[in-house]
Amino acid sequence: MADARIFEDLKADHDRHRKLLAELAGTSEGSPNRRRLFEAFRVEVTAHAAAEEMSLYATMLAKPDLRDDAQHSVSEHKEIEDFLGELYEMDMASSAWTEKFAAMRHRYEHHIDEEEEEMFPAAAEGLDEAEVKRLAAVFEARKPQEKQRAREEPPEGEKRE
Repeated sequence: MADARIFEDLKADHDRHRKLLAELAGTSEGSPNRRRLFEAFRVEVTAHAAAEEMSLYATMLAKPDLRDDAQHSVSEHKEIEDFLGELYEMDMASSAWTEKFAAMRHRYEHHIDEEEEEMFPAAAEGLDEAEVKRLAAVFEARKPQEKQRAREEPPEGEKRE
């Protein structure tokens, strides 16, 4: 596959997410940086997930050989969204927040590792070059719009449904 830009874009986002998670994990319970870093992570991940679902996952769902992987990843996005909503509402100076954050970090890192190691290679094989090129364009166009939306709207977790 000649144009793997969509996978490069997604991986670059994952790398930024890993860095933000590590920085967040290094904050103390009373740190003023914790809220700023958490909000940056929340906005980035929310926008990434929405743009990924509108581009790559929407296309994968239409392909029988790729549908199960896409459904699995979408359900994991919902799980992370719920974690983010809970963390958003918790006292960031509490040990409960730190514990919930550690659980969310573990789930999210598992999710992105699974995408990179299993799902992206399967999608690269199951999609033709024109589809992959189109997906990159959709992702790159949607992500800034989704970032703006994520900045303006509070997270929607389990407790707010």
